[in-house]
Amino acid sequence: MNTPGGDHCSTKQVLYHLGSRGIEVDLLPWQKQQKMPLMAYSPLAQGGSLRKELMSDPALKEIAKTHNVEPLQIALAWTIRSGNVIAIPKAVQEKHVTANAEVADIELTNEDSSRLDAIFPAPVRKMPLDII
Repeated sequence: MNTPGGDHCSTKQVLYHLGSRGIEVDLLPWQKQQKMPLMAYSPLAQGGSLRKELMSDPALKEIAKTHNVEPLQIALAWTIRSGNVIAIPKAVQEKHVTANAEVADIELTNEDSSRLDAIFPAPVRKMPLDII
Protein backbone atom coordinates (compact mmCIF):
# COMPACT_ATOMS: atom_id res chain seq x y z
CA MET A 1 0.00 0.00 0.00
CA ASN A 2 2.98 2.31 0.53
CA THR A 3 4.47 1.76 -2.91
CA PRO A 4 3.49 3.70 -6.03
CA GLY A 5 0.20 2.25 -7.29
CA GLY A 6 -0.17 0.08 -4.20
CA ASP A 7 -3.51 1.65 -3.44
CA HIS A 8 -4.84 -0.12 -6.53
CA CYS A 9 -4.33 -3.52 -4.91
CA SER A 10 -7.66 -5.28 -4.60
CA THR A 11 -6.69 -8.41 -2.64
CA LYS A 12 -3.80 -10.35 -1.15
CA GLN A 13 -3.51 -14.07 -1.74
CA VAL A 14 -2.09 -16.23 1.03
CA LEU A 15 -2.32 -19.78 2.35
CA TYR A 16 -5.28 -19.91 4.72
CA HIS A 17 -7.36 -22.81 5.94
CA LEU A 18 -8.68 -24.25 9.17
CA GLY A 19 -5.29 -25.76 10.00
CA SER A 20 -3.25 -22.68 9.02
CA ARG A 21 -4.57 -19.62 10.83
CA GLY A 22 -1.47 -17.50 11.42
CA ILE A 23 -2.82 -14.58 9.38
CA GLU A 24 -5.68 -14.03 11.84
CA VAL A 25 -3.50 -12.02 14.25
CA ASP A 26 -2.52 -9.14 12.03
CA LEU A 27 -2.95 -9.61 8.28
CA LEU A 28 -6.63 -10.55 8.23
CA PRO A 29 -7.69 -7.67 10.53
CA TRP A 30 -5.55 -5.22 8.55
CA GLN A 31 -7.14 -6.27 5.27
CA LYS A 32 -10.60 -5.97 6.78
CA GLN A 33 -9.72 -2.47 7.95
CA GLN A 34 -8.58 -1.62 4.40
CA LYS A 35 -11.86 -3.10 3.06
CA MET A 36 -9.70 -5.48 1.03
CA PRO A 37 -10.80 -9.12 0.89
CA LEU A 38 -8.24 -11.82 1.43
CA MET A 39 -7.90 -14.55 -1.17
CA ALA A 40 -7.23 -17.92 0.45
CA TYR A 41 -5.33 -20.35 -1.68
CA SER A 42 -5.39 -24.00 -0.72
CA PRO A 43 -8.41 -23.39 1.56
CA LEU A 44 -8.87 -27.15 1.85
CA ALA A 45 -5.24 -27.79 2.77
CA GLN A 46 -4.86 -29.58 -0.58
CA GLY A 47 -7.68 -31.94 0.27
CA GLY A 48 -6.18 -32.48 3.69
CA SER A 49 -2.73 -33.48 2.45
CA LEU A 50 -1.13 -30.43 4.12
CA ARG A 51 -2.76 -31.33 7.44
CA LYS A 52 -3.61 -35.02 7.47
CA GLU A 53 -5.65 -34.73 10.67
CA LEU A 54 -7.79 -31.96 9.18
CA MET A 55 -10.20 -34.16 7.24
CA SER A 56 -10.02 -37.15 9.57
CA ASP A 57 -10.95 -35.26 12.72
CA PRO A 58 -14.04 -36.86 14.33
CA ALA A 59 -15.58 -33.52 15.34
CA LEU A 60 -15.21 -32.13 11.82
CA LYS A 61 -16.87 -35.28 10.47
CA GLU A 62 -19.67 -34.96 13.03
CA ILE A 63 -20.28 -31.29 12.16
CA ALA A 64 -20.39 -32.25 8.48
CA LYS A 65 -22.89 -34.99 9.24
CA THR A 66 -25.19 -32.59 11.10
CA HIS A 67 -25.18 -30.30 8.05
CA ASN A 68 -25.55 -33.28 5.68
CA VAL A 69 -22.36 -32.33 3.81
CA GLU A 70 -18.78 -33.55 3.49
CA PRO A 71 -15.96 -32.51 5.88
CA LEU A 72 -14.23 -30.64 3.04
CA GLN A 73 -17.36 -28.52 2.64
CA ILE A 74 -17.32 -27.61 6.34
CA ALA A 75 -13.65 -26.67 6.09
CA LEU A 76 -14.40 -24.46 3.09
CA ALA A 77 -17.46 -22.92 4.77
CA TRP A 78 -15.27 -22.12 7.77
CA THR A 79 -12.72 -20.39 5.53
CA ILE A 80 -15.28 -18.04 3.97
CA ARG A 81 -17.45 -17.62 7.09
CA SER A 82 -16.60 -13.95 7.71
CA GLY A 83 -17.47 -12.71 4.25
CA ASN A 84 -14.01 -11.08 4.08
CA VAL A 85 -12.27 -14.11 2.58
CA ILE A 86 -12.47 -15.34 -0.98
CA ALA A 87 -11.48 -18.98 -1.39
CA ILE A 88 -10.11 -20.58 -4.53
CA PRO A 89 -10.27 -24.33 -3.99
CA LYS A 90 -8.98 -26.51 -6.76
CA ALA A 91 -11.70 -28.57 -8.38
CA VAL A 92 -11.25 -30.64 -11.50
CA GLN A 93 -14.28 -32.89 -11.35
CA GLU A 94 -17.74 -31.43 -11.88
CA LYS A 95 -19.00 -32.97 -8.61
CA HIS A 96 -16.27 -31.10 -6.69
CA VAL A 97 -17.15 -27.82 -8.40
CA THR A 98 -20.78 -28.38 -7.42
CA ALA A 99 -19.84 -29.32 -3.84
CA ASN A 100 -17.72 -26.17 -3.55
CA ALA A 101 -20.59 -24.00 -4.80
CA GLU A 102 -22.98 -25.59 -2.28
CA VAL A 103 -20.78 -24.28 0.53
CA ALA A 104 -22.33 -20.83 0.12
CA ASP A 105 -25.51 -22.24 1.69
CA ILE A 106 -23.81 -23.69 4.78
CA GLU A 107 -24.28 -21.62 7.92
CA LEU A 108 -22.00 -22.74 10.70
CA THR A 109 -23.51 -22.34 14.16
CA ASN A 110 -21.68 -20.73 17.06
CA GLU A 111 -21.33 -24.22 18.51
CA ASP A 112 -19.80 -25.49 15.24
CA SER A 113 -17.30 -22.61 15.23
CA SER A 114 -16.42 -23.13 18.90
CA ARG A 115 -15.78 -26.83 18.34
CA LEU A 116 -13.59 -26.12 15.31
CA ASP A 117 -11.69 -23.42 17.24
CA ALA A 118 -11.03 -25.90 20.05
CA ILE A 119 -9.56 -28.46 17.64
CA PHE A 120 -7.74 -26.03 15.35
CA PRO A 121 -7.10 -23.02 17.59
CA ALA A 122 -6.46 -19.52 16.36
CA PRO A 123 -2.97 -18.21 17.10
CA VAL A 124 -2.47 -16.02 20.14
CA ARG A 125 0.52 -14.15 18.75
CA LYS A 126 1.89 -13.06 15.41
CA MET A 127 3.11 -16.03 13.37
CA PRO A 128 5.12 -16.38 10.17
CA LEU A 129 3.03 -17.10 7.10
CA ASP A 130 2.78 -20.78 6.26
CA ILE A 131 3.96 -21.81 2.84
CA ILE A 132 3.42 -24.95 0.85
